[in-house]
Amino acid sequence: MKIIALILSFFLLLRLLVALSNFIWVKLIHRKIQKQATAGVKWSLLIPARNEQENIAKLLSDVCEIEDAPSQIIIYDDNSSDNTAGVAKGFMAMLPQLRVIGQKGAEPPVGWLGKNNGCHQLSKEASGDYLLFVDADVRLGKETGKWVSYAASRNISLLSLFPVQITDTLDSRRIVPIMNWILLSLLPLPLTRHCSWSSFSAANGQFMLFNASAYHNLEPHSLFRSSHAEDIAISRYFKKKGYSIATLTGDHSVRCRMYNNRREAINGFSKNVFHFFGGSAVATVAFVLATTSTPLFLIAYGLWAYILWLLAVASIRILVSAASRQDIRSNTELLFVQHYYFILIVYKAFINRSRKTLIWKGRNIYQ
Repeated sequence: MKIIALILSFFLLLRLLVALSNFIWVKLIHRKIQKQATAGVKWSLLIPARNEQENIAKLLSDVCEIEDAPSQIIIYDDNSSDNTAGVAKGFMAMLPQLRVIGQKGAEPPVGWLGKNNGCHQLSKEASGDYLLFVDADVRLGKETGKWVSYAASRNISLLSLFPVQITDTLDSRRIVPIMNWILLSLLPLPLTRHCSWSSFSAANGQFMLFNASAYHNLEPHSLFRSSHAEDIAISRYFKKKGYSIATLTGDHSVRCRMYNNRREAINGFSKNVFHFFGGSAVATVAFVLATTSTPLFLIAYGLWAYILWLLAVASIRILVSAASRQDIRSNTELLFVQHYYFILIVYKAFINRSRKTLIWKGRNIYQ
């Protein structure tokens, strides 16, 4: 029992060091980006959208305020049943560089997921030197162009951000922070930039900025047309092909409200949770067991072991929250509740995989 306790304690300490390194790295990079001179790079803003009439209005309102505006804005209306296209077209007077593409009634080709097809169609129409793909539920600040300037000045072929998540409901505070808790306590972000190993890769499809030449050379959304974690697959592929990538947490210039309720959040995370662990269900379960069972094995070491364990667990939450610009107090108070929902998400992922059924945006992503 003591040996297992030592192994689990070492794993916890390692995660604490990763969280600390990410906190320091993100702070340093953000300072550099704040001082980044705009490069005047021509960039295209590309938005796949399906039934997003409310979100698309908010996003395009944001785009009207961007200081270094995109030279091109294209929305792919993925056969929406609401008025997504109509709402988007209503902004054309304010945004003359805006176009809406997509044919009513057209479903993705066989073997394609809707978003991947949408991104691929958008890329064929894009003319910018950099291509920024964002989800319709992302909110962009007036300084968004600084990320394009940063990628161009550092010759980064793929820059992906984990946006600041808007968590203004109890359900969102219970579930949404789980994603960054996993990422920022397991993956040292500096290694996404400075290590050639593809295992040290991550990306978030909510914000993916590509060098256009690299994108068109690889056509990654076509290559991973059937993947429901195409963002992670693309980042690994770029590294394997020798292209430079970087993954960062964002600031308030890029925000997102991911889900509207608890059911959406659980379903949304369950479709990707295995991919946080290299696509391995075994690794996912091992992480669940390691993070859940540690207190059971500390009994041999007495009260001080439990105090140190709790301090380490809380410290990871604090560092991850600070690096992600999340509410530190809320994440610390809800850490056990969040862990419960993490276990529930993994359970849901196994159920979905066994049944090969998960309805997302009205489509089964397993077909």
